Amino acid sequence: MTQKVADVMWEMLAEAGVKRCYGIVGDALNPVIDALRRNGKIEFIHVRHEEYGVFAAVADAYLSGNPVVVCGTAGPGVTHLFNGLMDAHKEGAPIIAIAGDVETKLMDTAALEELNPYKFFDTACLYIGRVVNPEQARAVFTTAILTAVVDKGPTVISMPGDIASANAPKHSFHEVRIPAPPVFCPADADLDKLAEMIEAAKKVAIFGGDGCRDARDEVLQLAARLKAPVGYTFRGKQWLEHDNPYAVGMTGLLGYGGAYKAIHDADLVLLLGTDFPFSEFLPGDDVKKVQIDKNPKHIGRRTAVDLALVGDVKAAVTALLPKVRDKSDTRFLEKHVAETNSFHELLQHYVKKGPGIKPIRPEFLAATLCELASDDAMLFADTGTACIWLARHVKGGTNRRLFGSFSWASMANAAPNAFGAQLAYPGRQTIALCGDGGFTMLALGDLLTQVQRKTPVVQIILNNASLDFVNIEMQEAGVVPFGVDFQTPNFAKVAEAMGAKGIRIEEPGDVREGLAAALAHKGGPVVVDVVVDPYALSLPSHVPFHTVEGFTLSLAKQVLNGKMDSVIKTIEHNVRLV
Repeated sequence: MTQKVADVMWEMLAEAGVKRCYGIVGDALNPVIDALRRNGKIEFIHVRHEEYGVFAAVADAYLSGNPVVVCGTAGPGVTHLFNGLMDAHKEGAPIIAIAGDVETKLMDTAALEELNPYKFFDTACLYIGRVVNPEQARAVFTTAILTAVVDKGPTVISMPGDIASANAPKHSFHEVRIPAPPVFCPADADLDKLAEMIEAAKKVAIFGGDGCRDARDEVLQLAARLKAPVGYTFRGKQWLEHDNPYAVGMTGLLGYGGAYKAIHDADLVLLLGTDFPFSEFLPGDDVKKVQIDKNPKHIGRRTAVDLALVGDVKAAVTALLPKVRDKSDTRFLEKHVAETNSFHELLQHYVKKGPGIKPIRPEFLAATLCELASDDAMLFADTGTACIWLARHVKGGTNRRLFGSFSWASMANAAPNAFGAQLAYPGRQTIALCGDGGFTMLALGDLLTQVQRKTPVVQIILNNASLDFVNIEMQEAGVVPFGVDFQTPNFAKVAEAMGAKGIRIEEPGDVREGLAAALAHKGGPVVVDVVVDPYALSLPSHVPFHTVEGFTLSLAKQVLNGKMDSVIKTIEHNVRLV
């Protein structure tokens, strides 16, 4: 039987390791989906919204390392893929999008649902291939697959229905050979320069990001040798925080511990596999900086560096270790570890007082969740205050994973992330810490998808009837919060009506029991609706002057605008912070 072009595509994708395709079918995709049915090797995950499917695929691909496919039909279905593909681009997830396209005879005629895939996907994707002739199909498929897997990011195959259903040329199928990851090491001359800089520095600090994912052991060996405190970004937290005697926390607006002061007080800072975007929290010209990253575009764009090394962190640090001598002075390290421990004590204030405070403090909720979650739990946070509580009160571990839209900062990612992770690792504990705004934006509709598939995903909603992080940002900017409040339902009752298990927690004394019941449930998804304190604040370990100035100005403006009650409640509810 003659193969169709779409048959060849799915066969090549399956051979490359694709196990799942998330999306919604539609007329332009009909020949593509029919070929997927015939193939039988790749599971189709029907979602209610294409964006939900892409966020699920991002977590699936990032955590498993395997390529994952998403699809949307021509026009509106395709446009719904964009936000999730941007997230895949920023988080480094190997996603291959199959975009429905108008038939070739209609191209460039402003046909119904027609768009130019090259223009539309250009910002989000590493490669875009539009298959307009069966003869080019194999080359496009190969390039899309290899680019996604090797370069760790999203690619697009734009597929018109008439080409998908056309007969494939003889011998079109060709197995895609996935190469082993290369050993990408900086030049010896650069490593020698770095060793000289380390030898000359009395105080060395390390600041690591997601590029340390496979280099944890090597980074800790280097820290031990240099007596260097180790700070990390949010993406680096899960790799560098746990069981690390040199850990000094995070910097930035989510920051905690001694990381900010450590990297500013050092003579030399090693920036390892990080593209930390908040330059105001990084040291200036008075501190020497060396950056190691496999992506040269990351180097020097956040802060000027004195030495740039292009290569994998693991390979670079492995080659560097024999070139550096042990340092003996531990005072710099001990100072910032002690500062970190002191800050942790401050963080415990609302955790320890939590059982007696109503509305429920989110710090208490997150710390209790951290304690109850399994050692190999996968935890996801919506962009917003959920990220604050995940960063500060949920600890990683050797097998724990913490993930979110940390580099793209999209709303509503946590629930679909957890869904995709559950499909990649069936039965493993998957927990989404959701904002009430994010949950109603995207997750609520596809709760039906979870119910239908009986996926045991625990979704914990921070119900404060507000876009809380935006509220904080407005106060930092010195303006009166506006447009951030909204009405929320009883999410537990809504979940029950949709066929999921619903748990409502209003009393602090019910937090532990409610979370334990949610984590123990195995028959399908759980929605835990937690009514939390809408006035809870979380200030970073280092507060820039403009932030203090903005809060002060905002509070004054709120008083003048008749919101004295809100100002008093904010102060009363954060007595240890303001």
